[in-house]
Amino acid sequence: MLDSTGLPTELVWPDGAPGATGDGPGDKPTLTPHFPPEGKATGAAVIVCPGGGYFGVMMSYEGHEVAEWLNTLGVTSFVLEYRHGGNGYRHPAPLQDAQRALAIVRSRADEWGVDPNRIGMLGFSAGGHLASCVGTHFGPGDPGAIDPLDRVSTRPDFLILIYSVISLVEWYAEGGSLANLLGENPDEELIRSMSSELQVTAETPLTFLVHGGNDEVVPAENSVVFYLVLQKMNVPAEMHLFEKGTHGFGMKREPGPVSAWPELCAAWMEGRGLIGG
Repeated sequence: MLDSTGLPTELVWPDGAPGATGDGPGDKPTLTPHFPPEGKATGAAVIVCPGGGYFGVMMSYEGHEVAEWLNTLGVTSFVLEYRHGGNGYRHPAPLQDAQRALAIVRSRADEWGVDPNRIGMLGFSAGGHLASCVGTHFGPGDPGAIDPLDRVSTRPDFLILIYSVISLVEWYAEGGSLANLLGENPDEELIRSMSSELQVTAETPLTFLVHGGNDEVVPAENSVVFYLVLQKMNVPAEMHLFEKGTHGFGMKREPGPVSAWPELCAAWMEGRGLIGG
């Protein structure tokens, strides 16, 4: 089948997503593979979660453009079109979709030429929040599960978070993403459980963060607080906080130093042994 941009893709839930309320495209999350040129694959893989405030999914400049850049690094990439509030879905639907996507990639590692121990999540804005939630809400897999995918670990091996929503409880929480994900007047315990800086443990994956200091939609404090908590828990992390970088700069869509983030990210991945020789 084809995704919303016309590219060949796969259903995340071929037999129907849990809690699906219809049978239209918005009820069927998809995973679109992008493969590096022949002979260039390093074995690393990244699942890309575009942003959109949990009301949509920016599949082009925060999705397929990113996957194509990752391919130049030898990284096999998968763009996730997850369910969201624009189609009537709230938590836990997006997290279910992202966790399932990770399980799919890990379970088919041999088929796709992927190292099952080098699979990361990359997200922008609300998609970054989703990626951070996968990195803070995961399980080892149930070896006795009937569904083979439920036997697979849903822990990412690394996270790449770009101008991400992180906190849902602090003054700098992005109210639109909160409402679209959890609805109006959600339970306080639920808000805290989905506020990623409160869920970090020593098992949270190593993380690369990027944010612009003049982001007026998702303040940079989101990335800063996540970085500080990772440091406190001794989780390896690298953060690049640029003086200028408005929300949604994506892949080099804004001039100035912030446009260097892809090169910085590539250097980080190589330095951590995720790509390269």
